[in-house]
Amino acid sequence: MLISPNELLKKIEKPDLILVDSRSYKDYLEGHIPGAVNLDFFYYHWSDTSKDGINAFEKQMENLLSFLGVTNNKTVVFYDEISGMSAARGVWTLMYFSHPNTFMLDGGFKKWKSLGLVTETKTNGFKPEKFSGKINKDVIAGYEYINKKIGKIKLLDARGKDEYNGVTIRAARKGHIPTAINIDWMLNVNDDGTMKSNEDLAKTYNFSKDDEIITYCQGGYRAANSFVALKLLGFKNVKVYLGSWGEWGNKLDLPIELSKT
Repeated sequence: MLISPNELLKKIEKPDLILVDSRSYKDYLEGHIPGAVNLDFFYYHWSDTSKDGINAFEKQMENLLSFLGVTNNKTVVFYDEISGMSAARGVWTLMYFSHPNTFMLDGGFKKWKSLGLVTETKTNGFKPEKFSGKINKDVIAGYEYINKKIGKIKLLDARGKDEYNGVTIRAARKGHIPTAINIDWMLNVNDDGTMKSNEDLAKTYNFSKDDEIITYCQGGYRAANSFVALKLLGFKNVKVYLGSWGEWGNKLDLPIELSKT
């Protein structure tokens, strides 16, 4: 799921590579890895995980991945400024469609630049192809499923402490999903932008491999990074709550919890 800058350098001119800069277009224009196209996943928030909502999400993503030129024989590498949340969302999205070869650049553009590797400023165009993938429902969760399973699953809130505690409010209601534990996604990342070692991650995520774990945040991006971290550790039963607090916190009939401290 991770690829190092040096490993990417060996693949960079191969025709079966799609390299996706998932930062903002402004950052992309200021400099990017040669051959990269720009796709900022933050434009694709999704906060409806009803059955119809998920079907619409799948159609949107199929169109987006077709525009990107993804086919099953392509290797798709996403990168961010660091081993970040937008690139992780890209990896999770392709895993949702059972794509066999998708990676996040470990350390992102920050690490690439720190190694003195070449960059460019010219814009690269998309080469659309018809994308189709097999949906993998094992990596996604919706609000109805979570509401039925509270107390039987491990809920992982990847937001910052103030959001979890309700100090920072970004929805109609504040707080977190009942029983959720708070592990800020930034604990996954080293100072140089790379993902922490599996040894360090295992100390953070001291869970049972038998646990069913659902990660969430505000919009499913930080949650995707924590999903990647857990997958790196070998956890099998991990899902991202796509709607996250942006959906849950705005649905007034769903239960919430506020920290007592």
